[in-house]
Amino acid sequence: MGNSWACFTPKGVTFTKNPSKRLPNSSSTKRTKKKDEKLEFDDALIHQQALAAAFLFHQHQQNGSLPLNLNRSTSVVYPSTPAPKKLPKSSSSRQRSRTDHSPIQPLQPVNKDLNTDGLETIHFVLVHGGGFGAWCWYKTITLLEESGYRVDAVDLAGSGIHTFDTNSITSLAQYVKPLTDMLKKLGDGEKVILVGHDFGGASISYVMELFPSKISKAIFIAAAMLSSGQSSLDMFSQQTGSNDLMQQAQIFLYTNGKDQPPTAIELDKELVKEFLFNQSPAKDVALSLVSMRPIPFSPVIEKLSLSDVNYGSVRRFYIGTHEDCAIPVALQENMINTNPPEQVFWLKGSDHAPFFSRPQSLHKILVEISQIPPKQA
Repeated sequence: MGNSWACFTPKGVTFTKNPSKRLPNSSSTKRTKKKDEKLEFDDALIHQQALAAAFLFHQHQQNGSLPLNLNRSTSVVYPSTPAPKKLPKSSSSRQRSRTDHSPIQPLQPVNKDLNTDGLETIHFVLVHGGGFGAWCWYKTITLLEESGYRVDAVDLAGSGIHTFDTNSITSLAQYVKPLTDMLKKLGDGEKVILVGHDFGGASISYVMELFPSKISKAIFIAAAMLSSGQSSLDMFSQQTGSNDLMQQAQIFLYTNGKDQPPTAIELDKELVKEFLFNQSPAKDVALSLVSMRPIPFSPVIEKLSLSDVNYGSVRRFYIGTHEDCAIPVALQENMINTNPPEQVFWLKGSDHAPFFSRPQSLHKILVEISQIPPKQA
């Protein structure tokens, strides 16, 4: 829910090429023009493909079925596949833009020969942030599975393909029910590494209090890492200064009438591009714009009750994002200092969505945290 208080990138900044000192050559000019036209066509094609994929996804959602091998459990968890397949090589001729930070195309695990034997757990559970869904983790799921991990990504209530009406969610317990249902089904002695992004930090904190024995480690990615007695609203309102862009982007929904509190917050999807995805590839931004859903209001203002015995017994790690305009570095550092985790990692060049803007670097840190041995009793 950090995306409710954000800074924004200055508008009107354009990049132009310096004029060449060489005299123009008609043949080279034609070649340059054709090259530029091809790049523009490739970018437009990728954008259209992302939109088409998301549209197809929503069609299947409405029809009650899902395309290809995207099987879903009744708890709306995106499970890992038993035998992950290698991704085919990309046939795109598009040149990398400044937003394509990943040094490896297509996605390939940076820990290809990783040995997961002897780890406390190889099971990751990924929890999305406010407005997002399990769909946002598709790169992270691929990389972790290719490295030998088991991965589940859950749609919280009213998010992703979960059919519940966001406006009807009245508590954090109701919002995180798909996650609590999944953890209840774990076998005796089975543990997971719980990962939360954005408002997902409050979600995983809630279940850390309920199921501390089922959680090996908790990883907060640019997330609400709250103290007991705090709500996400309390934490993010600590950010100083006003944000005209965010005020313009917020659309409060009042399904119970204007004389009642808001039921959800919708974000203007054209405006969020500037502070959520300022470093992300265009195709991922396009996917997000057609997939994001309103954020339930009640869970945002609910204060957490966290104990040292339960919540405090789970090992916590924080992954910060350096180019984050939704939760600026100063606010992230404030959360870290107020509620110190075991270790802190920083992702350089990442916006608020590192699973889009820095997937390889994020994967490397997740693997590194998974390999940290258990503390000696």
